[in-house]
Amino acid sequence: MANEKIILGIDPGTTIMGFGLIKVVGKKMEFIQMNELLLQKYNDPYTKLKLIFERTIELIDTYHPDEIAIEAPFFGKNVQSMLKLGRAQGVAMAAGLSRQIPITEYLPKKIKMAITGNGNASKEQVAKMLQSVLGLKTLPQNLDSTDGLAAAVCHFYNEGRVEVGKSYTGWDAFVKQNEKRVKK
Repeated sequence: MANEKIILGIDPGTTIMGFGLIKVVGKKMEFIQMNELLLQKYNDPYTKLKLIFERTIELIDTYHPDEIAIEAPFFGKNVQSMLKLGRAQGVAMAAGLSRQIPITEYLPKKIKMAITGNGNASKEQVAKMLQSVLGLKTLPQNLDSTDGLAAAVCHFYNEGRVEVGKSYTGWDAFVKQNEKRVKK
């Protein structure tokens, strides 16, 4: 039987969390699904984080991914936006870690480079390339779900490479790799 695994890709956000799933059979990938968790109608930031955690757990329990690829926050000028994005990413990571699923982070430029060959590609270019590669009939109106799918595809393309990003296999690995940041 061919080597099979499922990869969950997540584009974290506090307004929209995009996600996509692919199945890898041998050296081929198959599209499973992509969608978004819409959070605009919630004003309370803690409710948003709770919903991100619950939706990620639901995806894990439904599709049983073997690995999670998540887009890392990029460094912007707005510190508050960075903090919110980091929290959203952390909550999604915590959901995966609570189920002992290995997680790999990818910078946005690395994902764009893997999908289009251009680290500065637009969301539309990434979506169109995914549409072509995976044979998607239509694209969603918002492209956050294709960004989540792109993280999963990037992870597939980078499989077997020595350096792919930060990877964590569980809480112990996370703490060990971040000991300098953790106060004892």
